[in-house]
Amino acid sequence: MNFAYGGTGVFPIVVSEPNMTTQIDFFQDIIHEKFYSGSDLHSSVALVSVAGNDYSHYNTTNGSTQGWQPFITKVVNQLVMNMKRIHGMGVKKVVVTALQPLGCLPLFTFTSSFQQCNGTVNELFSFHNLLLQQAVIKLNNETKDSTFAILDLYDAFMAVFKNKGENPGSSRFENPLKPCCAGSCGSVDANGAKKYAVCDDPEAAFFWDTVHPTQEGWRAVYSALLQEL
Repeated sequence: MNFAYGGTGVFPIVVSEPNMTTQIDFFQDIIHEKFYSGSDLHSSVALVSVAGNDYSHYNTTNGSTQGWQPFITKVVNQLVMNMKRIHGMGVKKVVVTALQPLGCLPLFTFTSSFQQCNGTVNELFSFHNLLLQQAVIKLNNETKDSTFAILDLYDAFMAVFKNKGENPGSSRFENPLKPCCAGSCGSVDANGAKKYAVCDDPEAAFFWDTVHPTQEGWRAVYSALLQEL
């Protein structure tokens, strides 16, 4: 069952949909309604997915440069509390995603004509992944079990970019950093003319727009994650 809402964050942000805390509240409501038995929960895996929307919100609301590290710490601390809460509800295994390399999103790579990732951005958000890794190690020491795990999207994305998706069973991406849809995707002007252009073969593109991978892109990431899974 999926409790996630697209575009939301760990904290309330500009979108009106429920944030992660409220999403977990919905899960708790269903448990109270006895929709799941204790054995259901015990044999389940919870995937906690974080895509960085809290950080884009911080950036667009003119958060200070010196405030980045304290804010990242705040996000990870709340994320860890959420994971502990889900485990406390009876879910035996809780998996959380590491942040993907946000500096490789076309949003940032367009300045290099989609030729290279923005190292400064990647370095900034690697702090999120470092804190998360440290927290998961601590949680597992406290529970005396490998209850918590990280799904390493960062390394999976980088592996696909490095080999352009040439792993067995995945697609080849000629330039994985270049999006298929250029411009204001889906928008039209007053006369109904498109304000964007779409590539001829979306399956040959890793990214769909400036932030989202294509289905084929996610398939390649999944292939890179198979061994870890």
